[in-house]
Amino acid sequence: MMYETIKVITGATATVGVALFGFPAVVSALGFKAAGIAAGSIAAKMMSAAAIANNGGVAAGSTVAVLQSVGAAGLSLGAKIGLSSTLGSLGAAIAAKIF
Repeated sequence: MMYETIKVITGATATVGVALFGFPAVVSALGFKAAGIAAGSIAAKMMSAAAIANNGGVAAGSTVAVLQSVGAAGLSLGAKIGLSSTLGSLGAAIAAKIF
């Protein structure tokens, strides 16, 4: 019983950790930085494609806009809570089944 509990807690913690720290790191690696989009990056290519598709502008709420927001300011409190609760439960369930 104790081993099962440890598995579930470990799975939930690992999943939440990846979501809260890994996702912003990946967004930054794509080129969405605090100071703006890095030149020559995947983010720059995405922004260019979005601007061409929208007659020179990037639509609010688009993937590029959301990723730049995460790159500039990190995840919002609501996003952190939502990701933690959803992915924590998912990680716990997966760990209980796999390990």
